[in-house]
Amino acid sequence: MTAVTWSSDEIMTVTAARALTDDMACFVGIGLPSTAANLARRTHAPGLWLIYESGTLGAKPDTLPLSIGDGILAETADTVVSVPEIFNYWLQPGRIDTGFLGAAQIDRYANINTTVIGDYADPKVRLPGAGGAPEIAASCRDVIVIVRQSTRAFVESVDFVTSVGYGSGAGDRERLGLRGHGPKRVITDLGVLEPDPETAELTLVSVHPGVDVADARAATGWELAVAPEVATTPEPTSEELAVLRSLTGASPA
Repeated sequence: MTAVTWSSDEIMTVTAARALTDDMACFVGIGLPSTAANLARRTHAPGLWLIYESGTLGAKPDTLPLSIGDGILAETADTVVSVPEIFNYWLQPGRIDTGFLGAAQIDRYANINTTVIGDYADPKVRLPGAGGAPEIAASCRDVIVIVRQSTRAFVESVDFVTSVGYGSGAGDRERLGLRGHGPKRVITDLGVLEPDPETAELTLVSVHPGVDVADARAATGWELAVAPEVATTPEPTSEELAVLRSLTGASPA
C-alpha cells in the first residue's frame, strides 16, 4: 500500500479545518484560513457559516476566492451587508464564534504584530498593517492563529502589538474589557500550541508527524513551554487530501 504523503501547508490546513464544527459562524481570511474553512465545509462541517470581511454572510464558494472581494463570495452568500455592519453588528457584539488570524510576529502570550518590524517611527520593514485583525482578536469568541514557526516569527517580544492575545498574561484580556476568549490555538508547520489555562502562556501540545519537540523549541525565540504529554497530530486522511487538492488544484504528492 502506498503511503499517503502531504506537505507542511497541507497538514496545517487540515489541522485548522478539523478545529471547525458544523454549528459555527467563522470569520475567514484569504489564504490558508479560507482553504481550511472551505475544506471543513466540504467534509465534516457542511453547516459551517462563512463570513468574509467584505460583507458576505454564509458564502459557499465553489472555488477558493482570490480575495475578499471575489465575486463568487457575493454570488453564493446568504446575504451581503456593508463592511461597517460586519464589524458593528456581527463581530464586535460577539456574534462570531471563530476567527482566523495570521502573524508576522507572535510572542509567548499570543500577541500579534502585522504592522512593523523594528522601531515604529523608523522601521526595518513596514508590514500590511492591521485591517480587521484587532477587532477579530478582541471580539471573536475564539481565535485560531495560523503561522509558520521560526525564531523570526516566534519572538520574545513583538515589535508592535497589532492584535492583543493575552497581553502580559492571564487576566489582561479581562482588564482590557475584551469580549472574546482570545487565541485558543496556534497552528504551525511544526505542531499546535494552546494557552496554558492558568498562565495563558502558549504551550506546545502537539507535534506533526516527523517533528520532534526539539525542532519546535529550536524554532521559538523564547523558552517554549511544553505540555507534560505532547501528542502527535493525526495525519491528513486520503479523503481530506483529495478534497483539499481539488480546492487548491495541487497534484497528488
